[in-house]
Amino acid sequence: MSTALTTPALAPRLAANWERLCPLTDLEVERGRAALLGEEQVALFLPPGGDVRAVDNHDPYSGANVISRGIVGSRAGRPTVASPMYKQVFDLRSGTCVDTRGKAVERPRVWPVRTLDGDLYVARGGAR
Repeated sequence: MSTALTTPALAPRLAANWERLCPLTDLEVERGRAALLGEEQVALFLPPGGDVRAVDNHDPYSGANVISRGIVGSRAGRPTVASPMYKQVFDLRSGTCVDTRGKAVERPRVWPVRTLDGDLYVARGGAR
């Protein structure tokens, strides 16, 4: 979930635990973007009418770093992305695979995101 932070007192605390990735204007609705966070690739999404979402760019089924190139959509009101490789569909809020295409359940890490002064920040280390 993306949370806008505008209080100046929060900026130092944000800088200590979060990594600035890009200006929000770099994101387009329904288009993924890949970002490098240290040595890890993060896929960023701006679903229609929704908050910015971030998950691993690594597709757990194909092993390729391609999730940012997936098709953005929704299932039962949940923002999703379909992998461009084998078409598994992932919930962008939890990383849960909602369509495994007959495979064992896998899921990418979900990265908490925040905004501050028009920039996007991602928590270091991600979350499961």
